[in-house]
Amino acid sequence: MTSAPRSPPATSREAPPAAPHLPTPDPMGGKHVVRFEPVGIEIEVDEEQTILRAAAEQGVMLMHGCKEGQCASCKSFVLDGEDIDLDRYSTFALPEYELDEGYTLLCRAHAFEDLTIELLNYDEEMIRSGLPIQERTAEVVAITPVTHDLRHLVLKLSGPGELKFFPGQYVDLQVPGWDASRSFSMANTSSRESGQLEFVIKVYPGGLFSEFLDTELQVGHQLELSGPFGVFTLRDNPGARLVFVGGGAGLAPILSLLRSMADRSIDRPAVFYYGARTRADLCFEDELHELEERLPQFRFVPALSEDEWDGESGLITDVVRRLEPDLTGADAYVCGPPPMVEAALPLLERLGVATKHIYYDKFTTTGDAGDSKVLEAGNL
Repeated sequence: MTSAPRSPPATSREAPPAAPHLPTPDPMGGKHVVRFEPVGIEIEVDEEQTILRAAAEQGVMLMHGCKEGQCASCKSFVLDGEDIDLDRYSTFALPEYELDEGYTLLCRAHAFEDLTIELLNYDEEMIRSGLPIQERTAEVVAITPVTHDLRHLVLKLSGPGELKFFPGQYVDLQVPGWDASRSFSMANTSSRESGQLEFVIKVYPGGLFSEFLDTELQVGHQLELSGPFGVFTLRDNPGARLVFVGGGAGLAPILSLLRSMADRSIDRPAVFYYGARTRADLCFEDELHELEERLPQFRFVPALSEDEWDGESGLITDVVRRLEPDLTGADAYVCGPPPMVEAALPLLERLGVATKHIYYDKFTTTGDAGDSKVLEAGNL
């Protein structure tokens, strides 16, 4: 499942099944050219596609997060052209006055004429490095409870060939029986040798996919998926310290990044602050401590907000504030529930992290997406 450039969505983006509005295709063709400035990249977009999806399919990795019109990561400005239709979106992400001024959300926008769009959030390093989107089938090989509400899901791709992805990215899993998908970040680093994809998924009451995962999905079942998506990937900045801040299923993409660092012997100074409520909410501790051995400059710092123990206590943002008085020059990666992310971003900036070096995944839940105060714009 952004920074400026930041990157919001992924591991447990639960949202209710929306009835997306797709414009009626133009009988004369329905394809238009969209040009992105200031990078000078052009793509061809079908009217039935969102601009973001078309870019992803053509290997152009634009900043995005939820793909549901909620996080504003893909917010951009229309420089030329005005015939655009938007699927349902949150007016918190795109207030009406911004829409009137010419802003749009690329994850919800359908082009009905040639357009020129100014990218507000983009990463020169990432934008031309997109991987091709694949549609694949995978078999469930393991569903393991790792806490009372986190599940370790392992899928094995059917058919030959790997699904290429960058560590930190996510895929969309189709919800069986529904015309809907949910986005989850991979916790592993590659499917090349094993053909497998690993996920850490939080079970939400009423969550369309996660409740199905917890009550119906079984080993041997088949799932349809597409991807990869997302820009929550490790930037090449050898001199910078790394600060990871996570909570809940936000562990998955950060674990993928740390595993990748160990595999590639990237021994930058790094610390992972992970927030949980109780001792029983911690998982993958043994592996994270093993990563401390493989990466001599890496530390894992879990914190509990509701249990007394001999480790750090309090909200994870309070722990970061207490232990990190100066983060000037650091790269920060934040992944987890919206309240944690929303508290961490301004804190990291106050501690000295440059805005453009804060990258984040902010998960949405069924409640977030289904709240009538949140999703109130667009066509049903």
